[in-house]
Amino acid sequence: MNKIILNYLLIGYFKTFIKTTMLFYCFGIILNLFEEIEFFKNLDVPIFTPLYLTSLYIPGLLLQLLPFIIFIASMKFILDIRNNKDLLTMKIFGFSNFKIFLLLASTSFFLGWISLFFINPVTSVMSKYYEQTKASYSKDIDHLVTFNRNGLWIKESTDFGERIISASSGGENKLKDVTIYKFDKNYNLKEKIFSKSADIEKNDWFLKEVNVLKINDIGISEEISKNNFSINSIYTYEKINSLFKNFDTLSFIDLLFNYNNLVKKGYNNLFLKHSFHSMLSMPFFLFIMTALAAILILNTLKKSNNVKFILIGIVACVIIYYLKDLSIALGKTNRISLILATWMPIIIIGIFSSIGILQINEK
Repeated sequence: MNKIILNYLLIGYFKTFIKTTMLFYCFGIILNLFEEIEFFKNLDVPIFTPLYLTSLYIPGLLLQLLPFIIFIASMKFILDIRNNKDLLTMKIFGFSNFKIFLLLASTSFFLGWISLFFINPVTSVMSKYYEQTKASYSKDIDHLVTFNRNGLWIKESTDFGERIISASSGGENKLKDVTIYKFDKNYNLKEKIFSKSADIEKNDWFLKEVNVLKINDIGISEEISKNNFSINSIYTYEKINSLFKNFDTLSFIDLLFNYNNLVKKGYNNLFLKHSFHSMLSMPFFLFIMTALAAILILNTLKKSNNVKFILIGIVACVIIYYLKDLSIALGKTNRISLILATWMPIIIIGIFSSIGILQINEK
């Protein structure tokens, strides 16, 4: 009998989880499709391009929303077995509230690890292709920023023509080994600037140990050495860094096994750590969200109105979302460690849930 009940719980929970995921997927398709149509409305692209790109984007979004999907699926499933009296039947055969919670929460925990090792690598490739495809249609091609094995490369338009900058990362607000090529509007090289380091915290970049090579109209060059030099750019360290904060294109496996290589490529170390710990915390977050759903539903055997719990679930999701957002904001402003900020919502909800689980086990 225990095996039958176990299979019933697992199969029923998986079915509810799949239905909830598909519901979120459909909502995501509808909402994001409007955004893609708006982006492509003035471009000559096939009619299915917005739908195709939306289908690439949504799986990665669902992975980010997985804790909330698990929470809603857990609430729905536990509410169903409570209202149809199956929960009471299980108690008669020796299944306590704690045993039911532990089974569902462990299943969620297991789903978290499956998502990280098997689903996340696929969604990261899809997100990367999505970003590359949209970038190829972008009209803003006068200003380009990219990282590759040779370091950071920036192209920007200026009043006198074009400017190309190459450099390697030098830490917070810094670049090192900076080379700047200035071209006129006819793409003739007019000036080359070499600098050991540059402070790019603000739009006015401050360069140190500078050699300026000026080239006149007949090709004769003149070299000038300066201790300090400044240029104005549309880019700051924060703006450049923000262009590479879409860590959806990096999988958990990439971060786990290629972390040092990603740092060498120029990815920000702080945000790589944040991304890694955000992914690492997911299975624990799913476990805690299932616990929270169990606390809300398993405190009584009485049949109740589903609308009430739908509203409670929405409010709980909003509160948890803003708690995560507040925690990350504290981490990014150095009020607390960014790693602690990633784990803090899980710790807070976990403490609350542990008290609630003890209470429902007594019922």
